[in-house]
Parts: sequence; structure tokens; C-alpha cells
Amino acid sequence: MRGNWNYPTTVWFGAGRIVELGEACERLGLKRPLVVTDPGVAALPMFGASVDRLRAAGFDADVFSDVRGNPIGKNVVDGVDAYRDGRHDGVIAFGGGSALDVGKAVALMSGQTRDIWEFEDIGNNYQRADVAGIAPIIAVPTTSGTGSEVGRASVITDETIHSKKIIFHPLMQPRIALCDPELTLGLPPHITAATGMDALAHCLEAYCGTAFHPM
Repeated sequence: MRGNWNYPTTVWFGAGRIVELGEACERLGLKRPLVVTDPGVAALPMFGASVDRLRAAGFDADVFSDVRGNPIGKNVVDGVDAYRDGRHDGVIAFGGGSALDVGKAVALMSGQTRDIWEFEDIGNNYQRADVAGIAPIIAVPTTSGTGSEVGRASVITDETIHSKKIIFHPLMQPRIALCDPELTLGLPPHITAATGMDALAHCLEAYCGTAFHPM
């Protein structure tokens, strides 16, 4: 299967489409993207090849990979520092749910002066954001579990109180999600299995949650 559609994120789906990452950057006018990922993905050959292609095409891409599973606020703060220090103009969130969530949060916070926790998904907190300071996002998922590549929020742990919080803004939704199923082939089998079960669990939740979803 291969195709493009909107959800409303523009989704480019199909085997081998990772080679179109440069085209996605061009579509959004990015010249100096920051690629946000985790150490595990950063060590994979397919990731290195993707970054090499970007650089060979003339993009001044840097990599930030200090992302842990169940990411914490410091991961976002450090990513924002890398974004600003490199004078980047957009974020490529590349990896599983944690990397996607941190990448989206970095994009939100790249041009803000407030603390990240002021954008917790409570009431109209998102209206505090300076929308001109939110960087464009391209999402490249390498797992099937979270759906963060088409979502408008990130789950980040406030390590000072040991509590997970949802950080939300409508513009945290990636502009383009480049979904290449071949990227999942390089993952360890236990990660593929776990994220597949995660996707199934989300489907079952939606099916059983009749009080919250009309389907």
C-alpha cells in the first residue's frame, strides 16, 4: 500500500518513502532541521542513512538524541537548548512515541518564554503560547503503537513531582507524517511486538469506551 492523505496531518505512507524526507523539508521550507530521536534509534543504520541523505541534499541537519523512555521535562529543556543553539528552523521527530513526544514538545517550546508545565492540557492553557514561536514538525514514526505522529499533544513526566502531564497545543500536530513501514524492520523484535500490542490496546479501548466515543 502506498498513498497520501490528510488526517488532518498530511500523511505520506508507503514502503521506502523515507527517501522523501528531504522533499518533506522542502515542502515546509526547512533548511536547518533538528532531528529529535532516542539513543536506540540513533544507533540504527537506517537512521544514519536518513540523516546522511538530508545532509547530502543540502540540509544543515543536526541530531538530538538525549530522549529517554517515558520522557521527562529535562529532555525537552535540553532539546530546546539544542534547537536554539543550532538556530534550527523546524523539528523532525524520528522514532517511537517518546521521541515523537519530545520532538513535538521541543517544537512548541522553541519560541516560548514560559515554563513547559504552563501548557498542561487544562482548560485553555494552550492559549498562553506565542504561536509565532512554534516550530513546524515532521514526524517519522518507527513503531506502530502511539499514533503520536498525528496527535496534538505530548506526554511528559514532571520529574520534580513524579507525575505524567499532557502538554497540548493544536500546532503541535505535525504538518507531515512520513510513515514508512520498512523502518519498523530494523527494530528489535520485542519492541515490534510491544508496540503492536499497544496499537491493538488503543483500538480495543476505543471499541469498548462507548461513553466517550460514538463508534
